[in-house]
Amino acid sequence: MDSVLDASLLAQGGPIMWLLFLVSLIGFTMFVERLLFLHRGQIRTNDFLAGLKNLLRKRRLIEAVTVCEETPGPVANVVKAALLHFHEGEERCRLAIQGAAMVEVPMLERRLGTIGALGRLAPLLGLLGTLIGLMEGLNAAGESASAGYPTYGQMLAGIGEALYTSAAGLAVMMMAMLAHHFLYGRIRALVYDMEYAGHDLLQFLMHDYEQAEVDETVHQEGTKAAEPRTSQQPAPSTSAS
Repeated sequence: MDSVLDASLLAQGGPIMWLLFLVSLIGFTMFVERLLFLHRGQIRTNDFLAGLKNLLRKRRLIEAVTVCEETPGPVANVVKAALLHFHEGEERCRLAIQGAAMVEVPMLERRLGTIGALGRLAPLLGLLGTLIGLMEGLNAAGESASAGYPTYGQMLAGIGEALYTSAAGLAVMMMAMLAHHFLYGRIRALVYDMEYAGHDLLQFLMHDYEQAEVDETVHQEGTKAAEPRTSQQPAPSTSAS
């Protein structure tokens, strides 16, 4: 019953209605694809960073990089860039983080502009359908009047086509605007997570991790320096009985 009703609405709306249906189908497909993509990239950033810091405190850098490679999403890629370049200094590491983020952001925003463009196109198509329907209705009324028996059936059909396309165009526009706004919010959340993760890990690597390396080096050097003094101590003499 619903499919018959939908087909009837599409038929009554004329060819512009089919174009609007195609626009809505394309927009919905893009929305679902982007939604799944962004969902796969969403992780618990604080838990992810806490696990990496535990590995780094144990000097398991390679394992930390492996965890980043196995974790999907832009946050892990930005953190991986920080791990691979922090030995080059704070400024080079910061530039590596910014470069990784610049690669990830366009991938997050992919097709977002297309969804917005489809939303702006829909009401224009609805307006075009409205004008076509009104012209058909007026032409039908003029032909009926010239024949000597004016009938308003065809004119009303043209006006109905105009109203259907206008309503459909506005409906598609509203759905596209909601989809665009929702996806934009998810993207902004991921961008914030990238910025937070990059800054937090950079501070950890440049201060806590580097200071731990210095303390460990000092401790090892102190241990090595104490070993010769221990070995040079004279052995206690034993008196002959």
